[in-house]
Amino acid sequence: MTELAIFDLDRTLTIRPTYSAFLIYAARHLSPWRLGLLPLLAPHAAGYAMKRIPRRRMKEAMHAMALGKRVGRHKVEAVADSFAEKLVENGIFPQAQSLFAKERQAGRRIVLATAAPALYVEPLAHRLKIDDVIATRNSWHGDVLLSDISEDNCYAACKQHRIAEWLEEQGIARNNARITFYSDHASDLPTFEWVDEPVAVNPSKALATIARARGWRVLDWRAEMARA
Repeated sequence: MTELAIFDLDRTLTIRPTYSAFLIYAARHLSPWRLGLLPLLAPHAAGYAMKRIPRRRMKEAMHAMALGKRVGRHKVEAVADSFAEKLVENGIFPQAQSLFAKERQAGRRIVLATAAPALYVEPLAHRLKIDDVIATRNSWHGDVLLSDISEDNCYAACKQHRIAEWLEEQGIARNNARITFYSDHASDLPTFEWVDEPVAVNPSKALATIARARGWRVLDWRAEMARA
């Protein structure tokens, strides 16, 4: 039996969401003048809020505005690596590292499964000593990063499908795996319902309600930080 501990990233392991933070960080380092363009995203944000624009398109628009539609690999990977370093220094809940240690001691293989882009999730995972990453794949044309998302955003039902695909790629049969899944958001319900042990971490109001109704384990590191 293969034991797996699969973690969402934003607001599960990280104190704040990472995508917008990364784009602003990268824009400051690569093209600071682009920060002045960010208010132009307002129509896209309104369309997304009204569900007229899908999440994937909103992320592509944000990327194009903050970084441009084409960025050289060397530049953007250096910035992504620096951003990951800063996340580890002050953006991760301190309890996360303790939980990783417990999961490793229990013999579980740790996996990150997130809608955040692989561009900065992979260097972050490396710093956290996590070998396996399932993330939104970035689009590349040779050594040029494009703003397009080449495949579906690794979010909601797509995340569950990507995890199942990853299991197959690893040669792990679902009936020969015991999976614990940690996430903060009800959008991950397809994965929560598919795994063996769902754990709500720093849950949103919707997820907290679901977790209580279904008797799932809940970890609230926000409350622990507030009491500290």
